[in-house]
Amino acid sequence: MRPKAHQKLNLKLLILAVLVAFFLFLVVRSTFSTSNQDLSPTSVISTSIPKTSSGHDEIMSTTDCSLTCAKIPASLSQALIHYATSTITPQQTLKEISVSARVLEKRSPCNFLVFGLGHDSLMWSALNHGGRTIFLEEDEAWIEQIRRRFPMLESYHVTYDSKVNEADNLMEVGKGPECTAVGDPRYSMCQLALKGLPTLVYETKWDLIMVDAPTGYYEDAPGRMTAIYTAGMMARNRDSGGETDIFVHDVNRVVEDNFSKAFLCDKYMIKQEGRLRHFTIPSHRDDLDRPFCPD
Repeated sequence: MRPKAHQKLNLKLLILAVLVAFFLFLVVRSTFSTSNQDLSPTSVISTSIPKTSSGHDEIMSTTDCSLTCAKIPASLSQALIHYATSTITPQQTLKEISVSARVLEKRSPCNFLVFGLGHDSLMWSALNHGGRTIFLEEDEAWIEQIRRRFPMLESYHVTYDSKVNEADNLMEVGKGPECTAVGDPRYSMCQLALKGLPTLVYETKWDLIMVDAPTGYYEDAPGRMTAIYTAGMMARNRDSGGETDIFVHDVNRVVEDNFSKAFLCDKYMIKQEGRLRHFTIPSHRDDLDRPFCPD
């Protein structure tokens, strides 16, 4: 989730454009809903002005702005100011961000779980205005640094026991029946299931999940094997049916590539853009005989 030192200016412009577009969407939606309501007699003030040179009286109606004007949300204004003045931009590209942003535009306000905390976190939270966005991060010092800058973001510290160099063994483990059985990850017998996350993570029905952490870029680093598997299991175990949109970043790397295909399933993949894959996984709760991956 944390970007490299050199980033392109056009990515920064994209973030600003996405946030501005989202704000305009809120304004238009608010204005449209208000225009369908009858204005009360006190909402319109008619003011007579002198006759014009043509001899006709002109009447000007002023509408109460409280009925038609939408104030910019605080979260969005903070995001706009931050990205307009920051020289640091997220690691995802313009096209990659656009994939998730389009889904958020349709589904927000919603429940959005993000594995990772970084310079793009304020953007994701703002784009899910009115919903709940939670960030899970393995670096406690980084959490404190971000909290000081953006105290409005909801983040939690998590630990990952598996490392990148264990990926091959965990892939074999994941083929066992204990790993394909649908259920709450907390009580799973599968070694890939994350069991130490905050309680609210297991008890929330997530609409979107993004896996962009843990680190995963060298052999002894915490790998994303368990995060990818757990995201897929949360989607399959979703209560009351429905679908969960899951995004996995850095699929150019072996672990992210193999584990997203194996545990989120090729047939559930909607789109790949650059290093980002988008999957839509339906709930399996209403049909426990449904295969782990579609045939």
